[in-house]
Amino acid sequence: MKEVKIESTLYVFEDLSEVPKDVITLMNKAIEAREKAYAPYSKFNVGAAILLDNNEIIIGNNQENASYPSGLCAERTAIYYAGAKYPEAKIIRMAITAGSKKNKTTSPIPPCGACRQAIVEYEVKQHYPIEIYFMGETGKVVKSDSLANLLPLVFDKSVL
Repeated sequence: MKEVKIESTLYVFEDLSEVPKDVITLMNKAIEAREKAYAPYSKFNVGAAILLDNNEIIIGNNQENASYPSGLCAERTAIYYAGAKYPEAKIIRMAITAGSKKNKTTSPIPPCGACRQAIVEYEVKQHYPIEIYFMGETGKVVKSDSLANLLPLVFDKSVL
């Protein structure tokens, strides 16, 4: 048997004021999207904003449904729209923010597993890493240089 160690590097900023200005702009778009989320059941609003290499910014927010599993997360709403509207554009960066209507969310909230899988599909397709910044409503902001840091053993088309 051989032991394999997997490491990821993430960067943690104390708050939004510490990140680069262009990331603040993108995160503010994600915050605006979060505030418009449709989450009447979970009361957990998520917003995402994506910067494309053509300088377009695409936003998305979670959309819930009474048939609970039929809803869609903010990250997938944004990434699928970007793929539909600009299929040739590369995704440079994604900003994600999440907040609960029940209590203040101060810890960084990363993408769920389904969203990680959707994001990695685009990262593999474009042969270019996607920077991801994520936070709660306030507080620390985490940066990952690539989705591969959040999902190191990817399942992609190469295994099909």
